[in-house]
Amino acid sequence: MSHDGVGPRAVMRSVAFLTAGVLAVPALAGCSEKDPAGKPTAGQEIAPADRGRIADGGTLRWAVDALPETLNAFQADADAATSKVAGAVLPSMYRLDANGRPQRNPDYLESAKVVDREPRQVVLYKLNQQAVWSDGREIGAADFAAQWRALSGKDSAYWTARNAGYDRIEKIERGANDLEVRVTFSKPYADWQSLFSPLYPKDVMGTPDAFNDGARRKLKVTAGPFALDTVDKDSGEVRLKRNPRWWGRPAKLSELVLRAVPRDKRTAALAEGKVDLAEIDSAEAHRITLAARDKGKGNGAPLAHGPGAALTPGRSLRSWAIAHGSDEEAADEEILARKKRGKAVAKYADEQSALRGFEVRKSLEPAFTQLALNGEEGPLADERVRRAVARALDRDELARVVLRPLGLPAEPVGSHLALSGQHAYADNSGALGGQDTKEAQALLADAGWVSGGPVKEEQKEKKAAGAGASKEPAGSEASEASGTPAESGSGSGSDSDSDSDTDESSTGSEDSGSSGSSSSSDGSEGSSSSDGSTSSDSSDSSGSSDSSSGSDSSDSSGDDGTYIVGEDGKPGDDKPGADRAPALLVPAPLAELQRVALLDQAYVLGVRGQAEKAKKGQKQKAGKKQRAETEKQRRMDGPGTSGKVEKNLAHEGKSQFQHGGAPGAYAPKGTAAPGRAAAGPLAKNGKPLSLRFVLPSGPGSQSLRAVGERIARMLERIGIRTEISKVADESYFKDHIASGQYDLALYSWPASAFPATDARPIYSKPVPASDGSLNVEQNYTRVGTDQVDQLFDQAIAELDPGESRSLVRKADARIWAAAGSIPLYQRPQLTAARTNLANAGAFGFQTPLYEDMGFLKKNTKPQVRPSS
Repeated sequence: MSHDGVGPRAVMRSVAFLTAGVLAVPALAGCSEKDPAGKPTAGQEIAPADRGRIADGGTLRWAVDALPETLNAFQADADAATSKVAGAVLPSMYRLDANGRPQRNPDYLESAKVVDREPRQVVLYKLNQQAVWSDGREIGAADFAAQWRALSGKDSAYWTARNAGYDRIEKIERGANDLEVRVTFSKPYADWQSLFSPLYPKDVMGTPDAFNDGARRKLKVTAGPFALDTVDKDSGEVRLKRNPRWWGRPAKLSELVLRAVPRDKRTAALAEGKVDLAEIDSAEAHRITLAARDKGKGNGAPLAHGPGAALTPGRSLRSWAIAHGSDEEAADEEILARKKRGKAVAKYADEQSALRGFEVRKSLEPAFTQLALNGEEGPLADERVRRAVARALDRDELARVVLRPLGLPAEPVGSHLALSGQHAYADNSGALGGQDTKEAQALLADAGWVSGGPVKEEQKEKKAAGAGASKEPAGSEASEASGTPAESGSGSGSDSDSDSDTDESSTGSEDSGSSGSSSSSDGSEGSSSSDGSTSSDSSDSSGSSDSSSGSDSSDSSGDDGTYIVGEDGKPGDDKPGADRAPALLVPAPLAELQRVALLDQAYVLGVRGQAEKAKKGQKQKAGKKQRAETEKQRRMDGPGTSGKVEKNLAHEGKSQFQHGGAPGAYAPKGTAAPGRAAAGPLAKNGKPLSLRFVLPSGPGSQSLRAVGERIARMLERIGIRTEISKVADESYFKDHIASGQYDLALYSWPASAFPATDARPIYSKPVPASDGSLNVEQNYTRVGTDQVDQLFDQAIAELDPGESRSLVRKADARIWAAAGSIPLYQRPQLTAARTNLANAGAFGFQTPLYEDMGFLKKNTKPQVRPSS
């Protein structure tokens, strides 16, 4: 289970949220004439073609991350490859259309409807009379009954991943004839269309042994356009062949091969002709786009990109001169480097030439990326702090960072439970509110997090007690080992101004650290993180010394080079250290003497640039004149007067800059803040407000890290410090997200067409287990409310589709208000496909129609696509 996707529907949905749920939920648009579900944000891109234009035969090689561990989609280790196999070889009563809405599958089902509601709900299925298993037996009630018994949860001998829906069935029986199946429910079930998709034969579901082991590596009996041929672990292939007993439209392909290809090797696999269809990342998509643009230049033309692009004529001449120079040692080294470079250039050129036979098809996945806030303990256990984090985020900007460079619609997601176009979708983000810095700061203040807490004094007490007795934040070793506090990162004061769309193109780059966030050591070995995990990755080499601004348990947290005016009333504690700059609070129209003192102090402490930035924010002419006079007077008096001014400032600051002072004691809107004191460090009960932000470190996670760094800067503006901890991809979900070893994290959830069933274990309130632990199911944020649970229960039992969707939307509004997780953007879906491959690519919501995939006939041109 990765951070980017959480598996198929059989194991996908289960996260919960712990929140007070006291906000009033606004009236939803469910009663409006306009459908709030709207349309998909982006359409699918599969190069559609009529079956008559597609050649009969051929083999499609489709890249998957790994061979499926099991072919049973209802087991816990089922994955995306399991779903692909099941979709091609097994019956599904319903499949999703391009809007992500369930539609009856006519190949198996002539009709299905609720025929009785009282005293029990009864659904009558009428099967396609041609539907048969590959052994010739008709699909019928016996198969439905066997699957119900296996998945009902009543027999623990079946190792099932879930039983939602099947546990509500009371009995299954034959109808008026063999083609009818009557399903009677013990309790009303709104999502009955989610059942029996896929449907396994009774041979698989009939006994625990057959269920647990019989369908892991083989499926002897199938009923789809394809049948399972072989599963070859040595070659890493699952081979499917046409099903000769298939009664529907015959498959155009003679074979469909699922080939295991790691993500980082897909460019080479495409270029070498090993695969015809593969999901790719943005870097690979860019290479394919460049290859298409270079198509008309001819094979001999030099490329303006790749490993040889940086070799200018001047550098080339210098390289030749060294290689042919009198220094034999340097010449040998340069000759070797030239050979290596030449091989790399040639390999890259060959790959680019081969990639010209592919194109990038793009859409948005039926999944969204969210910011998760762990509400189990710490500052985020307070709903006000979670809401403050949410109100600090500019979700539009975050969506643009990821999606705009890819040419995809950059719209933030407005629901936890559905995506635009799906039946249950409605934008309920208004229940929490949009980006509002002032409101976020007010929420933090209401929660007791204020600027100027006595953090420094507490640090001294901790150190006196012994630094080794407390846990250290990730990445703090460097400062502790040196015995000196880490200096605050420079430049943070300008980051808020530079957070524009201009750096959206940097999505694919790994930010080594962000101002306003404390970049950890990437899980460096020996760091005493809360989960105890270690990684071989070294600490970030950005040169930033933010690595030790820490959690509330760190010796160096809050002691990061920013002086905070205290609340303890001890004048002796006012003096900043000689090697650090104070946090300056820029005054609004206050006493001229106080403002002059601030400017003079800034000059004396070597932060004249910060003072100059503060000057620019002042609009009054009188202020400008006074600053000029101040500078003149300082030169006349000499530096010796600074001590007096500094001393006066320290004493007067106790009363004038103490938190909770009168309104107007801070800078007016538009005044630039000096350095890192834009929002000021926040503290409560002597502890700084610092959150551990866990991010994956793998090569395919650049976009998540870019978004994480951007979020850290947004939080810095309201006074929330973050420690960014980068961990290995393989341990990211299991060791950090699922175990709760994080404060903030980014990961994705797939959207379901049946949210009342599939989303409930994700957002339901955690309950204590018998052993005293907290049973969270898959509620990794540990945030939930009784009201949300009740709305889910009502929605799942409501047989009127419109009313059930309305209840789901109300539940979503309360989930927004609880602020356990913040949906950000729909995940991009980038697929490399051969230019002559039709009806395949970026499917979006829609279930693939395997029988319609194929290669265009010779001399048949693909449809014209807009330029990228």
